[in-house]
Amino acid sequence: MDEALLRGLIPGVLGVLGRRGADFATAEDAVQDALVEAIRTWPVDPPRDPKGWLVTVAWRRFLDMTRADAARRRRENLVEEEPAPGPVPAVDDTLQLYFRCAHPSLTPSSAVALTLRAVGGLTTRQIAQAYLVPEATMAQRISRAKRTVSGVRFDQPGEVATVLRVLYLVFNEGYSGDVDLAAEAIRLTRQLATVIDHPEVAGLLALMLLHHARRASRIAPDGSLVPLAEQDRGRWDTTAIAEGVQLLQRALARDRLGEFQAQAAIAALHADARTAEETDWVQIVEWYDELVRLTDSPVVRLNRAVAVGEADGPRAGLAALAELDESLPRYRAVAAYLHERDGNLVTAARLYAEAAHQALNLAERDHLTRQAARLNTHRSR
Repeated sequence: MDEALLRGLIPGVLGVLGRRGADFATAEDAVQDALVEAIRTWPVDPPRDPKGWLVTVAWRRFLDMTRADAARRRRENLVEEEPAPGPVPAVDDTLQLYFRCAHPSLTPSSAVALTLRAVGGLTTRQIAQAYLVPEATMAQRISRAKRTVSGVRFDQPGEVATVLRVLYLVFNEGYSGDVDLAAEAIRLTRQLATVIDHPEVAGLLALMLLHHARRASRIAPDGSLVPLAEQDRGRWDTTAIAEGVQLLQRALARDRLGEFQAQAAIAALHADARTAEETDWVQIVEWYDELVRLTDSPVVRLNRAVAVGEADGPRAGLAALAELDESLPRYRAVAAYLHERDGNLVTAARLYAEAAHQALNLAERDHLTRQAARLNTHRSR
């Protein structure tokens, strides 16, 4: 296989697809799939016209991807903005696709990335942000996943844990990103809960409902983010909160604690507080300790530092933060908040400004910029 020949054909094939009306991002994915197929078949059956072969296969793949995306969007359009509580219809093809893409031949992280890209419709950039890795690294991971499953029969469904991870990440992107997939993630998790009796499935659904209940209060009329402590709790969806708490209580009663149940327990404690000042931060720290034990995640440790700062004071929070890598996303935002709570406004303003430059989306960047400007204005008076 002449890889140099393949690389040399890529620009021409992309050009042909572009002239046929293919958007560049989808065309790139289609050509990538065609290259994987070429690597698999050409050594045995080389084509007489390599470029023509690639164009044909890539164009067919582009059409398949376009149809799949259109079908996914039609399914999303059927979902109401606020998912209704209670039972859902029988499992549809979307959930089946999630299980198929979580194939046993893939590592869990690769299966999640491939499913998010192929079924969830997220871009490589969005998936990379969810995994806290560079976009180029995620692009390579997805490419390897595609090569791994090339020619493999998708008759072995993946593990429930991998599917849960995919649904969780899709919900997070829909909840905090620029793709509205939160309601669809809730719908699919409801379906999963009807066919699989597992406490972590219930825990994930509870977590989604408890977070989604606050959605109406998260954005101000001018489009700016509203921090949890400043949200109008009268706008929270009490029906969704009640359902989430009930699901969580039933799951915890089975004494098979998992990370989604622990996260839901934290969300439930926030939902239970009538005001921000009444939040039971001591219990929240205890639940973060459980999450650290279950996941050893640096992001969990970062969030725990905030909770420690609320429960035991900002200096205790800063001490917990000092144990973490400063390159973590949102590290500077947390440090700025804790320094402000400790009265160090100069350092807090600088860190808010630095955090704004590293923000993962526009709304977060604008919020952090406002925080820095607020402190700078206060100092100048």
